[in-house]
Amino acid sequence: MLDITQYDQINPPYRLLMGPGPINADPRVTRAMAAPLIGQFDPVMTDYMNQTMALYREIFKTQNQQTFVIDGTARAGIEAVLMSTIRPGDKVLVPNFGRFGLLLCEIARRCRAEVHTIEVPWGQVFDPNVIEDAIKKIKPRLLLCVQGDTSTTMLQPLDKIGEICNKYGVLSYIDATASIVGNDLQVDKWQLDGVSVSLQKCLSGPPGVAPLTLNDKMVDVIQKRKCVESGIRNENDVDGTDEIIYSNYFDLDMIIRYWGAERINHHTEATSMLFAARECARIVLQEGLDDVIKRHETNGAAMLAGLQAMGLEIFGDVKHKMNNVVGVMRPEHINDMEVRSLMLNDFAIEIGASFGPLKGNVWRIGTMGYNARKDCVMQTLSAFEAVLNKVGFKTVQGAGLQAAWDIYSKAQK
Repeated sequence: MLDITQYDQINPPYRLLMGPGPINADPRVTRAMAAPLIGQFDPVMTDYMNQTMALYREIFKTQNQQTFVIDGTARAGIEAVLMSTIRPGDKVLVPNFGRFGLLLCEIARRCRAEVHTIEVPWGQVFDPNVIEDAIKKIKPRLLLCVQGDTSTTMLQPLDKIGEICNKYGVLSYIDATASIVGNDLQVDKWQLDGVSVSLQKCLSGPPGVAPLTLNDKMVDVIQKRKCVESGIRNENDVDGTDEIIYSNYFDLDMIIRYWGAERINHHTEATSMLFAARECARIVLQEGLDDVIKRHETNGAAMLAGLQAMGLEIFGDVKHKMNNVVGVMRPEHINDMEVRSLMLNDFAIEIGASFGPLKGNVWRIGTMGYNARKDCVMQTLSAFEAVLNKVGFKTVQGAGLQAAWDIYSKAQK
């Protein structure tokens, strides 16, 4: 029989989350999540939904009407777009430069796509001309690409990708989960058809909801696959002319109609997560989107300079590094797990391990969202230097902190 006395109230220890995400949520966001629940069709609730759409149009730098959130983590947003746009047998092209490009391949295969990839070594990004050459050769229906891949810390340039895709009649989808508001992303200017993100990185929120935006071209493709479930179908509903979407929960045609004036009862909105998403966007826009990106740039530069001043090698092509995360090569004879354990247990600071070919050899240190602050950077550098010296990697005492201070001094001028 269950002994309920063994189950205390949840009370996790404090951690400063300086890995590749999730990060510590802004207290304003967690306070918003504690607001009372209301019904999903309460006029106050539907007004919050409309406000959330408007706020995220500014975040994405788009005029797209269909800008809303999917209930679920970042992967839910990815899967919703891919399930709703990829028909079985469609050719898709994935420029793969890290773990999350592989994830796009995985989800596309489960959508029964014909998946084609181009590859660069982890730590590099693609020249847009290489992507264009692959499009000309493969002739895909969709291009699926990650903007910022935290597995490698690299940021793929996107400013020409939408134009290239339009030139060849290819739909573009971008996963910008790790890069949004920490790095520049301009959906309309760059002519991107669909983009999805999440809250738990630079947006300063918890995982659990995935904002996305779709332009009219992408929406038209989705609505051609219309098939409203029988329980909410009305006499005026007519099925689309294309193959149905093989998911109910991730059927973006029905979700668009749920968020729109029709308000069909597709699912019950995750109220507390909607409050979180709204507050995340409000906080960013109150500070100023460009200022938030600049804050990530400055704090990321300070972290980078501090690590380099310790004599550590940085992973990958630094000129294409994301503002908000840096990869650090593990020095020879230094134990990966020992360093991360000392950071966590002695300083309550979490830094990230790595995946695939980088596992055990690269630490990933983030400066994201609410944690893209001077005090967080200086605490992390100080602790990291102490731990490295303890385990046998000797640094010039204080050099890392001084290098970071130099970056902050320059930023203030």
